[in-house]
Amino acid sequence: MLDINRLALDGEGGLIEMLRTLVDPRKRRGVRHPLVTVTAISVCAALAGARSFKAIAEWAKDLSRDTLRRLGSRRWLPPSEPTLRRVLQKLDADRLDVEIGRWLLPHCRLAGQGLSVDGKTLRGAHDAGKTAPHLLSAVLHQERVVVAQRSVGEKTNEIPELPHLLSPLPIEGAVVTADALHAQKETFAKTRYGSAG
Repeated sequence: MLDINRLALDGEGGLIEMLRTLVDPRKRRGVRHPLVTVTAISVCAALAGARSFKAIAEWAKDLSRDTLRRLGSRRWLPPSEPTLRRVLQKLDADRLDVEIGRWLLPHCRLAGQGLSVDGKTLRGAHDAGKTAPHLLSAVLHQERVVVAQRSVGEKTNEIPELPHLLSPLPIEGAVVTADALHAQKETFAKTRYGSAG
């Protein structure tokens, strides 16, 4: 797991500054916890291993008042599980994903690491009449952290998305693994460090 104590939370390029760029989907009236606090707690909890809204809320209960303040809180207590759930479900997930990836990537050393690329369909994460979303993700093996992710549209597949997924990543020196369907010269040639030969 990634050690969240070594991550940049404050100041320029920090998590808090990045989260301030997100648009709060809630109406101003009745907001008790700033969007920055809810998302910062959620990101840090996920990096510490939390995998559900309940786990995020339980992780947050152990935070000191100083840590809550550092994460942008104006209150003594962290947001509740229903608050975390409501806010996170309303956020622009694609935008949050891109911003967190940009913030997290400088803290992850890719050279000499294994980077696994895999696609998953998110069962049960769709509206009636629509197909379930399909995501292509790049995950650091050792850290178990998703460093990049792209949505695969209904009218395409993973193959043309792979170069777009890898192009912003500093993959030189990393061992990239993917399903056999990606073993194509054209795909390799389109990646930043690939060659057509």
